[in-house]
Amino acid sequence: MTPGFTPFHHGGSGPPLVLIHGFTDTWRTWDLVIPRLERDFEVLAVTMPGHAGGPAIEGKLTVDTLPSGIEAAMEAAGFTHAHLAGNSLGGWVALQLAARGRALSVTGLAPAGGWSAEFQNQWALDYFITQQDLVKKAAPYADQIASTPEGRRQATRFIVSDIGLITPEMVVHQLIGAASCPAAMPMVELAREQGFELDAEQIECPVRFVWGTADLLLRWPETAVRFREEWLPAAEFIELDGIGHCPQLEVPAEVAELIAGTARLA
Repeated sequence: MTPGFTPFHHGGSGPPLVLIHGFTDTWRTWDLVIPRLERDFEVLAVTMPGHAGGPAIEGKLTVDTLPSGIEAAMEAAGFTHAHLAGNSLGGWVALQLAARGRALSVTGLAPAGGWSAEFQNQWALDYFITQQDLVKKAAPYADQIASTPEGRRQATRFIVSDIGLITPEMVVHQLIGAASCPAAMPMVELAREQGFELDAEQIECPVRFVWGTADLLLRWPETAVRFREEWLPAAEFIELDGIGHCPQLEVPAEVAELIAGTARLA
């Protein structure tokens, strides 16, 4: 386990809610929304296998590894089913769990995997490879980078459009966590080899997609084409004007209400 990183947060009372982070991130991406959600839910925020602070991946990484890791955490917390909210890769994992019958509802914040084959082949995976290399080079200087507004802006420019709520601690955690993610490159290679698929016909719970119009990482609406046209065209799609890839870091109160609102549809 990476020093200073923990595998999960569990607190609050009410219906069960599981929060799932994105690629190379940790459960701490939900820090700003957890206090709001714990007023109404029993919240389990989990770091996925192969990520900093999360459980090690045993054996070969497969498309089932991350969803099964979340299932194991749910079972350890006593959750048979739960409302799920996931950002980016975590949104795709949440939808996989919904297809397994584990979800009471799903809120996907700019979930991965809904892009066209052309998008994946031309840009997405190459970007993640380049970004991971840059993060590893930057991590030894994380404290220095996080100490200035410009450093925080550069470090988070692909995930938020406004750094108003971004603290130095958050940037340090993000950089060191991403650089310490052993599953990063295996996940990219798995995506390159197998792509993203979803057995959407098995999803019976309410699904709501939330996308920032200023998302520079998974641009709206082109990276949602399969969600909108093929997999879940009847789902609700909500745009957040001027917001980036991680809305939970920019408009946490609005995100908490959107997650709670999806749960009320169940």
